[in-house]
Amino acid sequence: MSRNLVLPFFPVPPEEYNQEYMAEVMRSFSVYLTQIQNAGEGRHTKLVLTNLQNHDTSLEIGGLFQRDGFVKIVQQSDPHPQGLSGTGSVGSVTVTT
Repeated sequence: MSRNLVLPFFPVPPEEYNQEYMAEVMRSFSVYLTQIQNAGEGRHTKLVLTNLQNHDTSLEIGGLFQRDGFVKIVQQSDPHPQGLSGTGSVGSVTVTT
């Protein structure tokens, strides 16, 4: 899997603790984490999506699901819950025969 990323440099550790070395390691980890969290670009000639769920429950923003034959993208402002149900009651009824 290649996203054309330049891997960060991790320096060789010195014999003894060195504050500059630790700062360089932390910077390299920071660069690495930023790269991993960035989804990157994608371009595909063919794409097959199988077994997509039909709701957006437990998917992150930008995730894909299918609803009524259409592939949809999860958006925070347009929820597609797994199911809708509700119960309620108003007063009581007495039936006599």
